[in-house]
Amino acid sequence: MRHPNVPESLDGWAILHRMFRFDRRRWDALDAPRRAPVEREAIELFAQLAADADADLALAQLLGHKGDLMLTHYAQSFDALGEVQVRVDKLALRDYLEPHESYVSILELGLYEHTAKIHAELREGGLKPHSEAWNDAFDALLREAREEPRNAARLWARIPRRRYACFYPMNKKREGSDNWYATAYAERAKMMLEHGKIGRSYHGHVTQVISGSIGFDDWEWGVDLYADDPLVFKKLVYAMRFDEASARFGEFGRFWTGMQFSVAQLGVFLAGEASPALLAGDLAAAGR
Repeated sequence: MRHPNVPESLDGWAILHRMFRFDRRRWDALDAPRRAPVEREAIELFAQLAADADADLALAQLLGHKGDLMLTHYAQSFDALGEVQVRVDKLALRDYLEPHESYVSILELGLYEHTAKIHAELREGGLKPHSEAWNDAFDALLREAREEPRNAARLWARIPRRRYACFYPMNKKREGSDNWYATAYAERAKMMLEHGKIGRSYHGHVTQVISGSIGFDDWEWGVDLYADDPLVFKKLVYAMRFDEASARFGEFGRFWTGMQFSVAQLGVFLAGEASPALLAGDLAAAGR
């Protein structure tokens, strides 16, 4: 965007979350010969999507009344997400899955600090702001950030295969003196730096995926958290409530929490005989 008051971002996967209610009583009323091909068809499609180099898929059994199953889709574009959505909707299993909620976003790396450095470097270079040479130099520096190996890896990382998953949307407040977008850039950057430090203090315990949804959905960002212990979600989100970026400016939507499970365990979920699990072999095969 090249505006000194607007932080740039690097964008990766297009992401679609879909939350469904599962009509378990209707499913249980089917005899085994009728259930088997429906289950097999869904497993084949989900396994294909999870193994695709240009896409990814994760399944989670949700807790509570806000849904029973969450599908998280990654794709290279919205067009590809649309194709995936239609393919899932054509499954015979969809006769037993009632759409309840959804969320559209794009994986995002915010560049508050880096954006300020780019503008400072261009000022020092003496280029006329927004001239052709200035624009070219700005874009080149932004490309360097995108191509930096660590950033590139994060933009196209696969969905973390950790047992517990939590997803929620959030906004930055725009009310009176607590208007994030009317706050000076330097002050916002400082708050985001402190906010990020809390997240980094949980490195190894939780994997965070931030996605931007301004212009795509009802909230401004989506947050996915993945961990091997669900208590980490409570501790992390609670700790973040105390930093200024959240305490003054954070607004939060509904939370969806549950257990991720392997595509191979879909039959266990459908049967409801036990809580389906992530399989060690499945993780090893995926290199995660």
